[in-house]
Amino acid sequence: MSRRPWVVRHPCASLLLLALLGLLGWGWQERVALGAFPDILSAYSAKEYCSCRYVMHNDAEYCRGYVRQFLPLSELRDEAERKRVSASGLGRSHSAAWLGERQGCRLEP
Repeated sequence: MSRRPWVVRHPCASLLLLALLGLLGWGWQERVALGAFPDILSAYSAKEYCSCRYVMHNDAEYCRGYVRQFLPLSELRDEAERKRVSASGLGRSHSAAWLGERQGCRLEP
């Protein structure tokens, strides 16, 4: 009696295992970029909301909807009197502030 190899007996499981190994290899190669993603989420959201609200002069609810349609946030705080926005997501927070008509909004360090 001839036994076939495991790979031949379980082709779907073999393909799934191969795909998982490929995904792990890709994740390892992109580990720096993947590690930066939580910062990108909150920084992008703070800057986009600030620009929407204070550069384009849109309504606050419109800008909240605009920012949230792309990325999920845990908090978005708009300090209208200071024209400053803080966004938090995936455990990271960033702020952006309106500098003026010619400068627009800038991320704060």
